[in-house]
Amino acid sequence: MKLDVIKLDGAKAGDIDLDEALFGLEPRADILHRVVRWQRNNAQAGTHKVKTRSETSYSTKKIYRQKGTGGARHGDRNAPIFRKGGIYKGPTPRSHGHDLPKKFRKLGLRHALSAKAKAGELVVIEAAEAEGKTAALAKQVANLGWKRALIIDGATVNEGFARAAANIEGLDILPSIGANVYDILKRDTLVLTKAGVEALEARLK
Repeated sequence: MKLDVIKLDGAKAGDIDLDEALFGLEPRADILHRVVRWQRNNAQAGTHKVKTRSETSYSTKKIYRQKGTGGARHGDRNAPIFRKGGIYKGPTPRSHGHDLPKKFRKLGLRHALSAKAKAGELVVIEAAEAEGKTAALAKQVANLGWKRALIIDGATVNEGFARAAANIEGLDILPSIGANVYDILKRDTLVLTKAGVEALEARLK
């Protein structure tokens, strides 16, 4: 499929042939869902923790005699039934991550790129280069109509462009190796540089 290539000032800079195997698939929500769920679960800290009855700070002395009270038989105030006692079967630190085959992860990325292309939310620019001036870049982004955009560059990101984009709300930039399904789907516009397209095609073939 062919797509126009533009410059940051909006001028046309030719066109580019995009690989149908990456940008021409029929997007499948089930594949995208599985990959996003894998990403978010791996990112979850899993540091939640509650105190069990062996960790709460009450005395372990028997609170009243075993028989004759007419109430239940308790040993100490750390029992889960009491206020501020230990929690029974509460959360403990653990990993929420699970495995997903590499082939499936690559397939998910292909479907994410295809989803953006099909929705008309894919833009290809000649290069992401700037002199490090936020005001100038912000004006160009506003003129292009990008509100929540992700820019994917080649193997490395231009230092001046990254510095200029750092303070622009809603604009993020990643090298091609950092391209992932969650970040692509989260943004309204996906912007690829020509170097980014080449790097993604090499990575996903």
